[in-house]
Amino acid sequence: MLRGRVVVAAVAAGAFVAAGQSMAAGEGHAADSDDFEFTANDASASFGTAADSRTGMGGAAPAPEVLPVTKSTSASMELEKLNRSSRVTEAMAQAEAARVAAEEAAKRPKVVAPAAGRFTSGFGGRWGTTHYGIDIANSKGTPIVSVSDGIVIEAGQASGFGLWVRVQHDDGTITVYGHVNTITVSEGDKVKAGDQIATMGNRGFSTGTHLHFEVWNASGKKVNPLPWLTERGVSVA
Repeated sequence: MLRGRVVVAAVAAGAFVAAGQSMAAGEGHAADSDDFEFTANDASASFGTAADSRTGMGGAAPAPEVLPVTKSTSASMELEKLNRSSRVTEAMAQAEAARVAAEEAAKRPKVVAPAAGRFTSGFGGRWGTTHYGIDIANSKGTPIVSVSDGIVIEAGQASGFGLWVRVQHDDGTITVYGHVNTITVSEGDKVKAGDQIATMGNRGFSTGTHLHFEVWNASGKKVNPLPWLTERGVSVA
């Protein structure tokens, strides 16, 4: 405040002197304190002129320019968008995989023949005893497959068969594969129709390389495999 008053007083004094000189030059006589009256308006006008000269403008100082602020996006929001997009993409991929798997499952046969080969013996009486399965002959090592989806409940040695594999299916039916040469599954394995479980051999009480195939229904009764397979669209004879 004190500095401001000093500036005003200085400007006023300068204006007073300038006015006196003008009057002396114009009227041809010395300025007299009684001939010139300096007012507050004169000081104010002089001060305003001085202020204008400092700003370089004819009026008030210009307002500061307001620059636009670039809007920034939160990094966490962008990350969430990416994560959400990834989850959607993954869900779509899983749905497509499930669709393809369902189509493939629908195309797969539900029941297949247990092995390729020549039908050599049927179900029923033979040599004074009952033959509880059918025989399919082929060369040693011929693949033997599960006739339907199921779980391997036994894979190993068996009296009379040398080695065998037994598979239990979804409806409780058990299929038996005897005289095998090698076993390619383990107890507890889940198998699909057509999955290899063994190879054809001549182990146990056997007169040649063949597969002895049996079917036990859900009650444990041994039934004729030929009509059981035929009912399910499979022929081996």
